[in-house]
Amino acid sequence: MCGIFGTINYRISEEKALDCLNRMIHRGPDGYGIWQEDGVTLGHRRLSILDLSENGRQPMSYADGRYEITFNGEVYNFIEIRRELMSKGYTFKSDTDTEVIIAAFIEWGEKCLDMFNGMWTFAIWDRLEKKMFISRDRFGIKPLYIANQGGRIAFASEMKAIMPLLDKTDINRSLIERYLKNPHYEMQDECLVEEIKRFPAGFCAWIDASGNIEMKRWWNTLDHIVDVPAAYEEQVEKFRELFLDSCRIRMRSDVTLGTALSGGLDSSATICAMAHIMNGADNDRVNNDWQHAFVATFAGTPFDETRYARQVTDHLGINSTFLNIDESVSYDELLNKTYLFEDLWVNTQIPMMKIYEQERKHGTLVSLDGHGADELYCGYNFDALRALPDAHFKMHDVDNIIRAYVDQLSDKEADVNSSEFKKKRNRIYVDNLIHYYGRRILGKPAVDSSYTGHPAWKELDNLNKALFVSTHETVLPTLLRNYDRDSMAASVEIRMPFMDYRLVQYAFSIGWKSKLHDGYTKSIIRDAMAPFMPKDIAYRRTKVGFNAPINNWMKTCYREMFADIMNSADFMNCDLIDNPAQVKADFEKVLNDDSVSFSFACYHVWNKLQLFLWEQAFIKEKGRR
Repeated sequence: MCGIFGTINYRISEEKALDCLNRMIHRGPDGYGIWQEDGVTLGHRRLSILDLSENGRQPMSYADGRYEITFNGEVYNFIEIRRELMSKGYTFKSDTDTEVIIAAFIEWGEKCLDMFNGMWTFAIWDRLEKKMFISRDRFGIKPLYIANQGGRIAFASEMKAIMPLLDKTDINRSLIERYLKNPHYEMQDECLVEEIKRFPAGFCAWIDASGNIEMKRWWNTLDHIVDVPAAYEEQVEKFRELFLDSCRIRMRSDVTLGTALSGGLDSSATICAMAHIMNGADNDRVNNDWQHAFVATFAGTPFDETRYARQVTDHLGINSTFLNIDESVSYDELLNKTYLFEDLWVNTQIPMMKIYEQERKHGTLVSLDGHGADELYCGYNFDALRALPDAHFKMHDVDNIIRAYVDQLSDKEADVNSSEFKKKRNRIYVDNLIHYYGRRILGKPAVDSSYTGHPAWKELDNLNKALFVSTHETVLPTLLRNYDRDSMAASVEIRMPFMDYRLVQYAFSIGWKSKLHDGYTKSIIRDAMAPFMPKDIAYRRTKVGFNAPINNWMKTCYREMFADIMNSADFMNCDLIDNPAQVKADFEKVLNDDSVSFSFACYHVWNKLQLFLWEQAFIKEKGRR
């Protein structure tokens, strides 16, 4: 994983190219490369993961120098693709996936993308045809931004690397206004800087030497629904097979592996799968130095899951590093982290950045994490309620859905035969059906989506429609962006086994019952991975989530800093905030009213405060180091 940069039809000096690249030095601290010719620049900041020698240096040339590539990400099945290419006569000088990508592109053209299992953005310049091919992975795990100034093209892994080349820099105030109403803007092409656009996930493009761009969508999950076994038990077996293979190929690395472990189902399943894989044989290029778990703890808050994480590491017999995040960072560090993050989110990313800093400090450069499972396989209890119309008035199924919903909120398992449960079930069921059928009567879809016109959309049940939107349009794209920034700020590569395209296909090919079987959220994951995990973790019903306890922090370690900021003239005069005085009043409310919720602290205080921090850190570059 690295940082890439480039221009087309835009002559810049090597010094200017290096200035752009070095704004992403955190993405690639192990070296850099720049290639330039006739108004084309390709740049690369390297984080060495595969083939640590100079043979892995980028930009990389191939076919006697006809092609040049800059690449960010990983193609996990590169070994299998390389073998097929070698059987066709291709030769390789390195042991990298980068060289395999170029050869695959030469052999199969755009169709090579269908063969890749991984996460990526890359640009290949054909010196003979004077054209560039750019691609972003299926789900946008790796970021890519692009600016077009009258045919002068610049692109990079982060916005900050493009900004030195802009004729002007305008804050996208309209997007900020929309963000404050709905924080999920990652699947829009608009960015917080008006002159920069987001290159969309699952798209590729051809760009000629004059800067003309031809965009093409190469991936839509709805085009790839697969046949699945009819029996739930067979579906579980198939999921297990896919997940273990996904973890196996993501353990291919020439540097140390680890896991950011929460003690929840997803991260626990991931590290337990790693342990199981290492008990097998013939693990091609899999690194056996994987026994490194890193746990963020929040002592004295509802977000602390230390005891669950310890159960997992004790079960596996491995050591773990516990990081108690209870101290504030300095104002300068807060600005720096805001600069590195460069986007907006409703809660601070400090805990996530800190945990990856610890991984880096302890020599772990690749982290296999559990992101994506909640959105794909129904991990959030509020999503479970979207299955109620799918139950078709079968009360046994309704009970299982409601049970999945209520049990996530309490350590005590619900008694479906109790009058208390039935009363709650009836209220929730009626409320949700009124909403569902009310929308249908009004001619509105039960689930809003830009995919409703696709023939396969109509075949999805209501739960899977809701999860599809979360996966492709709202929640997950935002989380993928966040974790890319959080990990790369510390020069650590995240790999996500649940985001293997085969598991994404599978998720929307099975029905809702396979995700809520027997009243459990993510039931197919639980039943598939239970043989390798502590049973209490596999079938733990409560869910906490990895969040900063921002309401607690406002009253303790960040109280003085936030108060100083809000008392400053710069904050009171920040025109990105509609009413700074009200934000200050809301902050006082958090301090003095113990009944104020976590959500209130996020949306009414942090969400506004970060606008000031973002402008200071990113636009005015006070966070740059």
